[in-house]
Amino acid sequence: MARLNSQPKLESRWRHSIGDHVISLAWSSDGSLIAAASVSGPITIFDMATGETKHTLPGHAFGTTAISWHPKELLLASAGQDGKARIWNPVTGAEVMAVAGGSAWVEHIAWSPKGDSLATAAGRKVRLWGKQGEMLRDYPPFASTVSGIEWSARGKDFVVSGYGKVSFYRPDAADVVNTFEWKGSILGLAWSPDGKMLAGGGQDSTVHFWYVKSGDDLQMSGYPMKITAVSWDSTSRYLATNGGEMVIAWDCSGDGPAGSKPLMFERHPQPVADLSFQNRGPVLASGCQGGIIALWYPGGTKKIQAEADFGEGVSKVAWSPGDGRLAIGGEQGGVGLFTV
Repeated sequence: MARLNSQPKLESRWRHSIGDHVISLAWSSDGSLIAAASVSGPITIFDMATGETKHTLPGHAFGTTAISWHPKELLLASAGQDGKARIWNPVTGAEVMAVAGGSAWVEHIAWSPKGDSLATAAGRKVRLWGKQGEMLRDYPPFASTVSGIEWSARGKDFVVSGYGKVSFYRPDAADVVNTFEWKGSILGLAWSPDGKMLAGGGQDSTVHFWYVKSGDDLQMSGYPMKITAVSWDSTSRYLATNGGEMVIAWDCSGDGPAGSKPLMFERHPQPVADLSFQNRGPVLASGCQGGIIALWYPGGTKKIQAEADFGEGVSKVAWSPGDGRLAIGGEQGGVGLFTV
């Protein structure tokens, strides 16, 4: 695990409001733009350096549910309650294309790591699209409403979660290629960077692990609330979760987390809403419904590394591609940038 050269600080650079709850927050691949989607529909594109609003995209009628930046180009994909997935040009603000998700609400959307395909989930429908909007795959209906999509780091396959199972898909296969059964509903889903483990936060206040190669699984309980946010560090050693007022991190090195006690980080006065490890660094950021933003170093100490008060409940946290900046979205529409 990498060591910190010095204790980080959170310094506010700018703050604006998009007028409604920030349901999705993401950085462009070059780190120049931040997209913030409001639950009511519009998507605001901010200039990272100045905080200037570049464009306010109309988003989706009845509400936007998720956004995903192309990993190599300035293209933003969005999903919403109008049954569509849309792709936008954030430089001009123009809509490039719109495709039908297959149900009334498109709830999940994710570009592949290479950017050659886009996965969407609408109800039980899972579809795969090319960059030009051509449908590559219309998979058979999933067994339940899809709760998450996660690509492997290499982009050769992706996993879909729902009630009772997680299933694996490949762009070159017409149907599911593998399934892990489990009685429960997965709300948060994360694939370790090394590809060896899947982790899911449960509606039943547990976190579930699967070993991808063998399919063996294990479950960790004891959380006071359902788990909606899960994040791996870049080395695949630590998995961080919410599920209450404490940030919980499981050490998955060696024999894995089975039979071990997690690291527990305490500072938030209200339940943790979102959390995320840096893309390459060891620092974990968390934000709670009480507005406190905190930085942690699970690889070294339980002491809080830095904190700030956002002034409203935090809904989303997102690290910049270079890890030096942290974007925050709020329950009341606040969007802010901090340097670390």
